[in-house]
Amino acid sequence: MAIKNPVARSIVWLILLLWSVAVLYPLIWTLLDALKNNEQFFLNMPWALPKLPLLWSNFSYVWSKYNFSTYFLNSIVVTVGSTLLGMILSAMTAYVLARYAFRGGKLLFTLYISSMMIPFALALIPLFFLLNDLHMVNTRIGLILVYASLNLPFGIFLLVGFYKSLPKEIEEAAVMDGTSHYGTFFRIMLPLSQPGLITVLITNMLNNWNEYFLGVVLTNDPEKYTLPIGLAVMQAEMQYRVEWGPLFAGLLITMVPTLIIYIIFQRQIAGGITAGAVK
Repeated sequence: MAIKNPVARSIVWLILLLWSVAVLYPLIWTLLDALKNNEQFFLNMPWALPKLPLLWSNFSYVWSKYNFSTYFLNSIVVTVGSTLLGMILSAMTAYVLARYAFRGGKLLFTLYISSMMIPFALALIPLFFLLNDLHMVNTRIGLILVYASLNLPFGIFLLVGFYKSLPKEIEEAAVMDGTSHYGTFFRIMLPLSQPGLITVLITNMLNNWNEYFLGVVLTNDPEKYTLPIGLAVMQAEMQYRVEWGPLFAGLLITMVPTLIIYIIFQRQIAGGITAGAVK
């Protein structure tokens, strides 16, 4: 709804401007500090502009010396694998819960949603022993399965609303044409739930990319670390002599992919969540 009062509009714009500054300033400050050396940190104020020449080499230094190339690849594999697996499982489960009436369906849906309120830290010990028995500790497939399972409750919660809103005539027409249950879901219902799927996809991708706690517990092999773990390891390896420029460069390498994804898909995320909640 448009704000017609000029005073109220000015106040809203001022609040939005201050909020934008509060969000953008840390990002710009991180970028500027990533282009400095230690001397500039200690002789000048940490938030001062970097001196020429700008040390873009900090990024390549982190990429090679601190093994960020391996961490980045691991993050890509784990994030993409867990996000896609979690999305398809959420969509299939939500479709069944929304479109098929069976005994215990409401209870099952309640259990899925209730699991969102349980801190996953409570499941760390049994989860670790389970993966250890399956020989999946220190493996990317183990992280993919764990992250995908954590994605299920939110995806089911959001997609059930979409599938309930779709008219039953669509399924009836598909059955009349001889389409199987699987064909109806994958060829008709799944494409129709695209707004919700995009929201689930992007939200889970951001969560999986930034996840740290489970990754630390379930992996102790440096070749399997993801970026958040690698960043913490990098800081620990520096010990008493912190290389501030490379440290901020590593932080930017970790942050930039999530920022790009959110900027590109922010409208779909907001629209999908709103539509799912209303429906």
